[in-house]
Amino acid sequence: MKWWFGVALWKRVLGALVLGLIFGAVLAQLMGGEAASSFIESYVKPVGDLFIRLIRMLIVPLILTTLVAGVVALGDPKKLGSIGLKTIALYFATTLFANMIGIIFGLVFRPGAGVDLGGADAVPVSTEAPTLADRLLNIVPDNPVAALADGDVLAIIFFAVLLGIGILMAGRQGKLIGDFFTAASDVVLKVTHMVMEVAPFGVFALVSFTTASQGLDALLAIAVLIAAVYAGLLTHVVLVYGGLIRFVLNLPVMNFIRGMLDAIAVAYSTASSSATLPVTIANASENLGVKRSIAGSVLPLGATINMDGTALYLGILALFTAQAFGYDLTFMNYVLIAFTAAIVSIGAAGIPSASLFLLAIVLSTFNVPPEQVAIIVGFILPVDRIMDMARTATNVTGDAAVATAVAKWEGELDEDLYRHPADVPYEPKAEPPEVAGADRD
Repeated sequence: MKWWFGVALWKRVLGALVLGLIFGAVLAQLMGGEAASSFIESYVKPVGDLFIRLIRMLIVPLILTTLVAGVVALGDPKKLGSIGLKTIALYFATTLFANMIGIIFGLVFRPGAGVDLGGADAVPVSTEAPTLADRLLNIVPDNPVAALADGDVLAIIFFAVLLGIGILMAGRQGKLIGDFFTAASDVVLKVTHMVMEVAPFGVFALVSFTTASQGLDALLAIAVLIAAVYAGLLTHVVLVYGGLIRFVLNLPVMNFIRGMLDAIAVAYSTASSSATLPVTIANASENLGVKRSIAGSVLPLGATINMDGTALYLGILALFTAQAFGYDLTFMNYVLIAFTAAIVSIGAAGIPSASLFLLAIVLSTFNVPPEQVAIIVGFILPVDRIMDMARTATNVTGDAAVATAVAKWEGELDEDLYRHPADVPYEPKAEPPEVAGADRD
């Protein structure tokens, strides 16, 4: 098995993805879609479910340990405010570009023109959404232990940041706790590497099930919409993230893509930015040179609030709906669609197809009745996973791009590691020895 581990993980994951597509398609042809889907669900998909459970198992301990360790590594609580402002500003800016690109591609591709929705079954959806005040209050946990048990990411981030600041303010008395979380984050990252060796098998199982259950006929019925979504997401990645890396940070783009390939492959196959978070943190810190202080704080926040792919997708779906039902939209409608898509995308859960059920809120900007919303969701839901995979890969790429930018601006990016050739072993520069007896407070 030495040859297996000698192949880069992203290549193994990509190979498994292609084989999964072939296996699912061939089995569907031989057995029929329903029989093939049932067979794979019983005997193959459990491997994919196991992989997802293993990854999700790591999310809470990884966020808690890396975020506390990251705050401790900053050494100065004031620096956390600078990082937070830059992070949120960048996330907001990239989401704004995603909104504009989504509307432009919806206008160019016109995916809803001439679409027959007669065969779609209506799916009940809700237009209710928590208020801004409720969202802000929910960030503060009533019980930190309950937040950890429930996997409430924003509440965990809030508690971990406060705990890290408390450790710094405690000085010498808090050093032991700080060292514990630093060591714990290293341990959890090692466990992440172990779990990632299951990724090729999990990806094969998940992709083969998706291919067998949805089939090619369903894809052809909505091919223009899928093409518009993929083209828009690719344009956003190249122009916005690529432009940020190359022209704002003056860093090579290909090194960034190469360093994040494992995370992008896992994000695409699992369609869950939350489930991909352990791999994203590992790739950013070990391949891109993003220091622990940044990776541990920026990336968990990004997995929760940075949903550029979702914002872009909701914009295209809004135009798809307007074109399918014959709505004439004004310039102000486009502005409201963009603004609303940006707001609701922040609240989108990092799980498969969560954004589709936020569509009702966006469509309310031009008074689409609930019956038509339900028809649109019913039409798109069967193949939403195909587009969700690309949205998630975009979100994860954006998280890493923002983390890289913040790290460079804060002097927390190891550029030697970032620029290092992939085929040459990296040897970090030796740190200057500490002066014996120096005060570390």
